[in-house]
Amino acid sequence: MDLANTSDKAYRLKNKGVIIALVIIVLWAISLTYWLHFDLSWSNPLTYVGIILQTHLYTGLFITAHDAMHGLVSPNKKLNHTIGWISAILFSYNFYWRLFPKHHEHHRFVATDKDPDYHESDNFLIWYFSFAKQYINIWQLILMAVTYNLLKLVLPYENLIVFWMAPAILSTLQLFYFGTYLPHRGESDNEHHSRSQKKNHVWAFLTCYFFGYHYEHHNSPGTPWWKLWEEKEKQTV
Repeated sequence: MDLANTSDKAYRLKNKGVIIALVIIVLWAISLTYWLHFDLSWSNPLTYVGIILQTHLYTGLFITAHDAMHGLVSPNKKLNHTIGWISAILFSYNFYWRLFPKHHEHHRFVATDKDPDYHESDNFLIWYFSFAKQYINIWQLILMAVTYNLLKLVLPYENLIVFWMAPAILSTLQLFYFGTYLPHRGESDNEHHSRSQKKNHVWAFLTCYFFGYHYEHHNSPGTPWWKLWEEKEKQTV
């Protein structure tokens, strides 16, 4: 056995989560910088491409913070939580250590009255606003307002609204619809009270970074988002 090659492979695997997390953060930053300087026109199809792309990358920031909450970004706890904290802050000033206990309550008490992500009504709008109230606080709104008013001194305010603020809001809808509402609405006859979308790895990635495979996430919370498709291959739920 080539111990040097084995050790090198283990090192690469150990750091893969960090690399993937940093790629998402960097892509979000580069893309946002480009679109904030883009010549905005509603007759230009690229405007809509930019909105969709930024929404997807915002979702990636939250998914990165989520994986950090499960200790999946890095085996180095300090690095893991630091990347999670940065990802959450970039996602409209979400506070990682406020999200952390709530997410673990979701896993511990899934689909019960102790689950902060759940609403028994199954009504999309009521559930969404209940979900949003759990995670949005006044300090986020203040920080967003201050940042917006500072940035509009040097950047077009239309671009800030269209490519910075709107995608963040659309991303919460994306995360809620594909990662909470569809998986947990109604009755589920399994131990995790979760259901999954049909197997389609491309669609699963595009919609919510494989979190449509939600039973698989609850069944294997130690699996990072980028390997959830492998869990789907094992399941029949």
